[in-house]
Amino acid sequence: EMIAALLAILKAGGAYVPLDPAYPADRLRYMLEDSAPAALVTQSSLAGTFAGLGVPAVELDAAAPAWAQRPETNPAWAGLTPGHLAYVIYTSGSTGRPKGVMVEHRSMVNHTAWQAAAFGIGARDTVLQRTSISFDASAWELWTPLATGARMLLLSSAAARDADAIGRVMGEGGVTVAQFVPTLLQAVLGARPADRPLPCRLLFCGGEPLPAALVEEARAAGVGEVVNLYGPTEATIDSTSHVCGLDGRAPAIGRPIANARIYVLDRARQPVPVGVPGELYVGGAQVTRGYLGRPGLTAERFVPDPFSPGAGARLYRTGDLGRWRADGTLEFLGRTDFQVKIRGFRIELGEIEAALRQHEGVSDCVVMARAEAGEQRLVAYVVGDVETDALRAHLRRILPDYMVPAAFVCLDALPLTPNGKLDRKALPAPEYASAEDRYVAPRTPVEEVLAGIWAEVLRLERVGVAESFFELGGHSLLATRVVSRVRQVFGVEVSLRAFFEGPTVAEMAGRVEEMRSAGEGAALPPLVPVAREAPLPLSFAQERLWFLHQMEPEGAGYNMFRSGRLRGSLDASALEQALGELLRRHESLRTTFHPVEQGAVQVVHPTAPAHLPVLDLTGLPPEEREQDARRLAREDAERPFDLERGPLLRVTLLRLSEQEHVLLLAMHHIVSDGWSMGVLFRELFTLYEWFSRPSDARPASPLPPLAVQYADFAVWQRGWLRGEVL
Repeated sequence: EMIAALLAILKAGGAYVPLDPAYPADRLRYMLEDSAPAALVTQSSLAGTFAGLGVPAVELDAAAPAWAQRPETNPAWAGLTPGHLAYVIYTSGSTGRPKGVMVEHRSMVNHTAWQAAAFGIGARDTVLQRTSISFDASAWELWTPLATGARMLLLSSAAARDADAIGRVMGEGGVTVAQFVPTLLQAVLGARPADRPLPCRLLFCGGEPLPAALVEEARAAGVGEVVNLYGPTEATIDSTSHVCGLDGRAPAIGRPIANARIYVLDRARQPVPVGVPGELYVGGAQVTRGYLGRPGLTAERFVPDPFSPGAGARLYRTGDLGRWRADGTLEFLGRTDFQVKIRGFRIELGEIEAALRQHEGVSDCVVMARAEAGEQRLVAYVVGDVETDALRAHLRRILPDYMVPAAFVCLDALPLTPNGKLDRKALPAPEYASAEDRYVAPRTPVEEVLAGIWAEVLRLERVGVAESFFELGGHSLLATRVVSRVRQVFGVEVSLRAFFEGPTVAEMAGRVEEMRSAGEGAALPPLVPVAREAPLPLSFAQERLWFLHQMEPEGAGYNMFRSGRLRGSLDASALEQALGELLRRHESLRTTFHPVEQGAVQVVHPTAPAHLPVLDLTGLPPEEREQDARRLAREDAERPFDLERGPLLRVTLLRLSEQEHVLLLAMHHIVSDGWSMGVLFRELFTLYEWFSRPSDARPASPLPPLAVQYADFAVWQRGWLRGEVL
C-alpha cells in the first residue's frame, strides 16, 4: 500500500520525503517542519507522533480511510519532466540539524537504467528490500525491481536487523540481488551455518571500505559477483561501480556509472595525475538539485563544472579523497573533513557535538571516529560535570541509534596545540574493557557462555556480568550478532528490544534462564565431575587439534613453549616437588589421547613422582653457555609430542651458574592454551615457595582444590552441544 501511494505521488508530479518511524520523535518532527509536506502518509499507530504540526494525515490502515472513495485508476498525467523533483532524503548535518537532499527524476531514472542494463536485472531476479526507507539505497531497492519486472522481497524491520534471519530469508526466498554495507555482510556471513549457502548471483556493497578478505568469504559462501559501489546521497545513490576480483587487493571503487563523471582535483580544482591523491568531484546526470531550503550550503558544495560545455552544469564536492589507479579505476582514500561513515551511515560529527552541547552539564566536547576492535566507532570527549548514562540517554532522545557514540571519555579540558587549536592526536583512547575494581566474573554456566559470546563479538579479553554491552563499545548491529549466537547456543529467541532494556550479561542470563524454565529452548545441564573408569571423550577443541596432529605427527606447530631466566639461589628439589604437585592437581597435564574407531578418547593417568631434568652448563665458558642455552631452548621448542604416549608437558632446568638458571617449559596445545599458561606459572611458583619452606613450617596447601577438571568439561560439552543445539 505504501509503495502504491509513492507511485501515485510521483505520477501526479509530487515528491516524497521518507521518514523512518524508528527515529526519535524530535528528529521526525524537525524533518516534517523543514520539508513542509502537503500530507503525511502513515498508519494509525504512528499518526499521534506528529499531532499539532498542521499536516493532514492519510492513514493507510484506517477503518474508513478518506481515500477509499477516490478513483482506483492512475492519476492524470501531470506533465512530468526530467527536472521534476522525485524525493527529498535527509542526511546528517554539521550544524546539528539534518539536511534534505533534493533528487530529481532525471537522476533516479539514470541510475535505474544503468543498474538494469549493467547487471541484467530483470524478471528472473528477486531483489532483497531491507534498507530503511530513510536511506538512499532503499530507492534502488524499490524502483529498480518495479521498473524491470523483478520480484521484490521485503524484510520486516525486525528481520532487517537480524543477521541470521537475513541469510535464512535470502535462501528461502531465492534472493538473487541484494546490497549490504560490509559490516552487515560480515555479520550475515558470520551467522550463516556452514551448510547454508548464500546463493546470491549479484551482491552490491557500499557505504564503507570493502576488505578483500570479505569478498573472498562471500564468494566462498556461494555469491556469484560482488560489486563495490561508491556514491554520496547528493549524487543519487551510486557514482561508480567495480566488479571485485579475487586478487587479494583492496577492491577499487571502480569507474563512473553511465552518464556520470568523476574528477580527482587538487585544491585549485585542477586534475591531478594518476596515482596522486585529490578530492573526488561528481558531475553528470547523477548530481542532485541541492539542499532543500539551504541555498548557501548548496552553493558551497555544488560548484560550477568547468569541464562541461553545457550551461549551468555543476559538480558536487564529495569531501572524499581518492586517486586514479594505473588501470583506470578509482581508489578511495578517506575524508577531507569531519564527516565519517559508520557501518554505512554517513554522519556529520558536528551534529552529534551540537546535540551534546544541548545538555546543561556539557561545557565543551568533540566527537571523532576511532578504529577500535577492527571497525570504526564513535567516541565522544566531554568536558563537564555529567554522567555517561545521562549523556547516552540524552542523545538517544535526539539522534538515531547509529549516531550515539559507543564510548564517552570525560576530560577536565580538551587538549590544545601550542597555537590554541584542538590537538586531536592527544585525545586518549577510550577504555571499553572492564576495570579491575568493577569486574564481576560469571557465576553460572549460562553467564559463562554469554560472557564468552560477548567477549568474542566485542573483541575484548573478558567481559564482566554487570557491565552494559553498549558501554563496552557495542552497537545495534553487534547486538544482532549476540542475539543470533544466543539463539544458536541456547535455542531461545531473545528480542533486540529486550536486549536493549537489559544490556548486561547478568540480565541476559536471567532472561535466558527464565525462557528455558518456561520450556523455551534446551535446558543447560550442570557441569559436574564424572567417573574416570571409562575412556573419556575429547572436547571439540581437543578433537580439532588431535585431527590436525594426525595430518602432521612430526610437526611442532601446536607446541606451546615458554622459557624464563631465574636469578638468585634456586632449590631444584622444591621446584621438582612443585612440578609434581602441579601434575597431581591438573589432570590435563597427565592425559594422553588414544585413537579409537570413531576418532579418539582421552586417558587420564595416575599421579606419579615428577622428574625435573637438570642440565649443568657451568663447565662451559660464559659465551658458550648462552649459545648452548639458546640452542637447547630452540630444540626443545621444536621437538614434537607423541599424543598417544605422552607426556605432553616437558620441563627442563638449565644451570648456568649457582645464581642463574633457565627454566624451559613446553606443552602441546591439546592440554592447555595461551591464557592458561599464566595460570600454570602462577601456580608453579606459588607451590615452589610453599615447598621451599621446612616441612614442619608449611601450612595447608596454598591452592584450593579444583571442583572439576577439563575432562569433566569435555563430557559436559559433548552432552550439551549435540543435535539441534549443536
